Amino acid sequence: MSLRSLVVLVPLAMGGVAWADEGAGSPELSKELRTVEQDVDDLKERVFRSKATLQLLKELVSNSATVGARVALWHANELGGGYLLESATYVLDGRTVFTKSDPDGGLDEVREIKVHEQALPTGDHTLDVALTLRGKGYRIFSYLRNYEFRVSNAYTFKVEDGRVTVVRTTVDSRGALASFVERPDISFEARVEDLRDE
Repeated sequence: MSLRSLVVLVPLAMGGVAWADEGAGSPELSKELRTVEQDVDDLKERVFRSKATLQLLKELVSNSATVGARVALWHANELGGGYLLESATYVLDGRTVFTKSDPDGGLDEVREIKVHEQALPTGDHTLDVALTLRGKGYRIFSYLRNYEFRVSNAYTFKVEDGRVTVVRTTVDSRGALASFVERPDISFEARVEDLRDE
Protein backbone atom coordinates (compact mmCIF):
# COMPACT_ATOMS: atom_id res chain seq x y z
CA MET A 1 0.00 0.00 0.00
CA SER A 2 1.46 3.35 -0.99
CA LEU A 3 1.21 6.28 1.36
CA ARG A 4 2.16 8.88 -1.25
CA SER A 5 -1.29 10.42 -1.26
CA LEU A 6 -1.64 10.36 2.52
CA VAL A 7 -2.90 13.60 4.03
CA VAL A 8 -1.54 14.28 7.51
CA LEU A 9 -2.13 16.77 10.27
CA VAL A 10 0.87 19.03 10.97
CA PRO A 11 0.98 20.92 14.30
CA LEU A 12 1.49 24.68 13.92
CA ALA A 13 3.70 26.80 16.11
CA MET A 14 0.66 28.50 17.62
CA GLY A 15 -0.86 25.18 18.72
CA GLY A 16 -3.33 24.91 15.82
CA VAL A 17 -3.53 22.15 13.23
CA ALA A 18 -3.28 22.58 9.48
CA TRP A 19 -3.82 20.08 6.63
CA ALA A 20 -0.69 19.31 4.64
CA ASP A 21 0.04 17.11 1.68
CA GLU A 22 3.38 15.35 1.18
CA GLY A 23 3.71 17.21 -2.11
CA ALA A 24 3.63 20.49 -0.17
CA GLY A 25 7.13 19.90 0.49
CA SER A 26 9.09 19.75 3.74
CA PRO A 27 11.92 17.17 3.73
CA GLU A 28 11.15 16.24 7.35
CA LEU A 29 7.57 15.42 6.43
CA SER A 30 8.71 13.26 3.53
CA LYS A 31 11.10 11.42 5.82
CA GLU A 32 8.35 10.88 8.40
CA LEU A 33 5.97 9.53 5.76
CA ARG A 34 8.62 7.12 4.49
CA THR A 35 9.14 5.89 8.05
CA VAL A 36 5.39 5.36 8.50
CA GLU A 37 5.28 3.50 5.16
CA GLN A 38 8.13 1.23 6.26
CA ASP A 39 6.37 0.54 9.57
CA VAL A 40 3.18 -0.41 7.72
CA ASP A 41 5.13 -2.71 5.38
CA ASP A 42 6.80 -4.34 8.40
CA LEU A 43 3.42 -4.88 10.02
CA LYS A 44 2.04 -6.41 6.82
CA GLU A 45 5.03 -8.79 6.69
CA ARG A 46 4.49 -9.83 10.32
CA VAL A 47 0.78 -10.47 9.69
CA PHE A 48 1.65 -12.55 6.61
CA ARG A 49 4.15 -14.63 8.64
CA SER A 50 1.61 -15.10 11.44
CA LYS A 51 -1.01 -16.33 8.96
CA ALA A 52 1.50 -18.78 7.46
CA THR A 53 2.37 -20.10 10.93
CA LEU A 54 -1.31 -20.46 11.80
CA GLN A 55 -1.97 -22.39 8.58
CA LEU A 56 0.98 -24.70 9.32
CA LEU A 57 -0.32 -25.37 12.84
CA LYS A 58 -3.78 -26.08 11.44
CA GLU A 59 -2.34 -28.61 8.99
CA LEU A 60 -0.27 -30.24 11.73
CA VAL A 61 -3.34 -30.66 13.96
CA SER A 62 -5.35 -32.02 11.04
CA ASN A 63 -2.58 -34.47 10.06
CA SER A 64 -2.12 -35.67 13.61
CA ALA A 65 -5.84 -36.50 13.77
CA THR A 66 -5.56 -38.37 10.46
CA VAL A 67 -2.58 -40.40 11.61
CA GLY A 68 -3.55 -40.68 15.29
CA ALA A 69 -6.85 -42.62 15.36
CA ARG A 70 -9.51 -43.93 13.01
CA VAL A 71 -12.95 -45.50 13.14
CA ALA A 72 -14.49 -47.95 10.67
CA LEU A 73 -18.25 -48.54 10.78
CA TRP A 74 -19.72 -51.80 9.48
CA HIS A 75 -23.38 -52.69 8.94
CA ALA A 76 -24.52 -56.35 9.13
CA ASN A 77 -28.03 -57.58 8.37
CA GLU A 78 -28.94 -60.89 10.03
CA LEU A 79 -32.70 -60.44 10.21
CA GLY A 80 -33.77 -63.35 8.05
CA GLY A 81 -36.72 -63.64 5.70
CA GLY A 82 -39.49 -62.07 7.79
CA TYR A 83 -38.36 -58.45 7.40
CA LEU A 84 -37.36 -56.11 4.59
CA LEU A 85 -34.77 -53.42 5.39
CA GLU A 86 -35.97 -50.25 3.63
CA SER A 87 -33.60 -47.59 4.99
CA ALA A 88 -30.59 -47.10 7.24
CA THR A 89 -29.07 -43.96 8.74
CA TYR A 90 -25.80 -43.75 10.67
CA VAL A 91 -25.04 -40.61 12.71
CA LEU A 92 -21.58 -40.21 14.27
CA ASP A 93 -21.24 -37.52 16.95
CA GLY A 94 -24.33 -35.73 15.64
CA ARG A 95 -23.26 -35.77 11.97
CA THR A 96 -24.90 -38.08 9.40
CA VAL A 97 -22.14 -40.21 7.84
CA PHE A 98 -24.31 -42.72 5.95
CA THR A 99 -27.90 -42.80 4.81
CA LYS A 100 -29.57 -44.99 2.25
CA SER A 101 -33.19 -45.68 1.41
CA ASP A 102 -34.41 -48.42 -0.90
CA PRO A 103 -38.05 -49.48 -0.38
CA ASP A 104 -37.70 -52.08 -3.16
CA GLY A 105 -35.35 -54.17 -1.00
CA GLY A 106 -31.94 -53.55 -2.61
CA LEU A 107 -30.52 -52.54 0.76
CA ASP A 108 -31.94 -55.72 2.27
CA GLU A 109 -29.86 -57.89 -0.09
CA VAL A 110 -26.57 -56.59 1.34
CA ARG A 111 -25.57 -58.78 4.26
CA GLU A 112 -22.46 -56.87 5.41
CA ILE A 113 -20.92 -53.60 4.23
CA LYS A 114 -18.51 -50.95 5.46
CA VAL A 115 -20.64 -47.81 5.65
CA HIS A 116 -18.02 -45.29 6.79
CA GLU A 117 -14.39 -44.74 7.79
CA GLN A 118 -12.65 -41.59 9.02
CA ALA A 119 -10.02 -40.13 11.34
CA LEU A 120 -11.25 -39.12 14.78
CA PRO A 121 -9.72 -37.41 17.79
CA THR A 122 -9.01 -39.77 20.67
CA GLY A 123 -11.69 -40.15 23.33
CA ASP A 124 -15.36 -41.11 23.52
CA HIS A 125 -17.69 -40.93 20.52
CA THR A 126 -21.36 -41.77 19.97
CA LEU A 127 -22.92 -43.66 17.09
CA ASP A 128 -26.70 -43.49 16.51
CA VAL A 129 -28.29 -45.95 14.08
CA ALA A 130 -31.90 -45.74 12.83
CA LEU A 131 -33.47 -48.35 10.56
CA THR A 132 -36.83 -48.64 8.82
CA LEU A 133 -38.09 -52.20 8.34
CA ARG A 134 -41.21 -53.63 6.72
CA GLY A 135 -42.80 -57.02 7.23
CA LYS A 136 -42.14 -59.45 4.42
CA GLY A 137 -45.26 -61.59 4.56
CA TYR A 138 -46.50 -63.91 1.84
CA ARG A 139 -49.56 -66.10 1.20
CA ILE A 140 -51.74 -66.09 4.34
CA PHE A 141 -49.20 -63.84 6.09
CA SER A 142 -49.33 -61.15 3.40
CA TYR A 143 -50.87 -58.75 5.96
CA LEU A 144 -47.37 -58.45 7.48
CA ARG A 145 -46.42 -56.16 4.58
CA ASN A 146 -48.55 -53.50 6.25
CA TYR A 147 -46.24 -53.46 9.29
CA GLU A 148 -43.54 -50.81 9.27
CA PHE A 149 -40.97 -50.69 12.06
CA ARG A 150 -38.60 -47.92 13.07
CA VAL A 151 -35.78 -49.36 15.11
CA SER A 152 -32.99 -47.25 16.62
CA ASN A 153 -30.17 -47.60 19.10
CA ALA A 154 -27.13 -45.62 20.24
CA TYR A 155 -23.65 -46.77 21.19
CA THR A 156 -20.74 -44.98 22.86
CA PHE A 157 -17.22 -46.18 22.08
CA LYS A 158 -13.66 -45.05 22.76
CA VAL A 159 -11.05 -44.24 20.11
CA GLU A 160 -7.39 -44.70 21.09
CA ASP A 161 -4.33 -42.97 19.67
CA GLY A 162 -2.54 -45.04 17.03
CA ARG A 163 -5.43 -47.53 16.76
CA VAL A 164 -8.41 -48.28 14.52
CA THR A 165 -11.72 -48.87 16.30
CA VAL A 166 -13.99 -51.13 14.23
CA VAL A 167 -17.66 -50.87 15.20
CA ARG A 168 -19.94 -53.57 13.80
CA THR A 169 -23.66 -52.80 13.93
CA THR A 170 -25.90 -55.85 13.57
CA VAL A 171 -29.62 -55.75 12.91
CA ASP A 172 -31.01 -59.07 14.12
CA SER A 173 -34.05 -60.76 15.56
CA ARG A 174 -34.51 -61.21 19.32
CA GLY A 175 -35.89 -64.71 18.82
CA ALA A 176 -39.18 -66.54 18.38
CA LEU A 177 -40.46 -65.77 21.89
CA ALA A 178 -40.74 -62.04 21.15
CA SER A 179 -43.70 -60.77 19.11
CA PHE A 180 -43.19 -60.03 15.43
CA VAL A 181 -43.32 -56.29 16.16
CA GLU A 182 -40.79 -56.42 19.03
CA ARG A 183 -38.37 -58.88 17.45
CA PRO A 184 -36.09 -56.56 15.36
CA ASP A 185 -33.06 -55.39 17.34
CA ILE A 186 -29.84 -53.40 16.78
CA SER A 187 -26.68 -54.47 18.60
CA PHE A 188 -23.09 -53.20 18.52
CA GLU A 189 -19.69 -54.78 18.82
CA ALA A 190 -16.38 -52.89 18.88
CA ARG A 191 -12.85 -54.17 18.44
CA VAL A 192 -9.59 -52.25 18.38
CA GLU A 193 -6.76 -52.90 15.90
CA ASP A 194 -3.34 -51.38 15.36
CA LEU A 195 -3.26 -48.57 12.82
CA ARG A 196 -1.37 -49.87 9.77
CA ASP A 197 0.86 -47.52 7.83
CA GLU A 198 -0.50 -47.08 4.34
